[in-house]
Amino acid sequence: MSICADLSGLRTIVTGASSAGLGAHFARTLADAGAEVVVTARRLPPLEALAAEIVARGGRALAVTMDVADAASVAAGFDAAGPIDIVVNNAGVEQSGHVLDISEAQFDMVLDINLKGAWLVATEAARRMRAAASGGSIINIASITGHRGMLGLAPYNISKAAVLHMTRQLAWSLARDGIRVNSISPGFFETDLTRDFLASAPGEAMRKRIALQRFGSFADLDGALLLLASSASAFMTGSDIVVDGGHLLAPL
Repeated sequence: MSICADLSGLRTIVTGASSAGLGAHFARTLADAGAEVVVTARRLPPLEALAAEIVARGGRALAVTMDVADAASVAAGFDAAGPIDIVVNNAGVEQSGHVLDISEAQFDMVLDINLKGAWLVATEAARRMRAAASGGSIINIASITGHRGMLGLAPYNISKAAVLHMTRQLAWSLARDGIRVNSISPGFFETDLTRDFLASAPGEAMRKRIALQRFGSFADLDGALLLLASSASAFMTGSDIVVDGGHLLAPL
């Protein structure tokens, strides 16, 4: 099922777009809706390949390196990208293990990218949007584990819970500047981070607890993404859209 939205004339930046995961899919979806897409991550070659693919499909795309955990890199990335109307804060990592086995370095790495990185990107974008008096839409990619934790992923869960609250705080603070800040909380989708787990016995047990009895496909996120990116969500800010097949409905 295709979802129609017209983002013609708008420029969007998508972080964490170098792997064959959600970031790359978000970039393709936004480009198909008419937006010019700036794809960012730390590794340039896969970004260039993605941008070339989007251009070959008739879209407009630019590849820009950015380390979201480094403020100078974020600023340089926005300088290279030019004026931005839509931000998709997608970059993220995880570290698995028992809470007592997670090292300080592992905890810091997850929080630096998932939380501080999202903060640096959102606030850098907002400063530029406010200076240009252009308004804009910032979309933070959270997770259902930010609503209800999952064993073995404590730093990730903590970072995504913080992203949800950060979204609300930024939404309130930036509303007078015409900048809307919302989030999407995906359930379990097959990505580089989740593929091995979803194929395991515990993953199959989890699937059976989802109301719709399946894991998500990337296209299941298109409706939420295009809603929040477009003027269709002009009266939405500080909202979180859960896309999880009813996973959070399962009894504890």
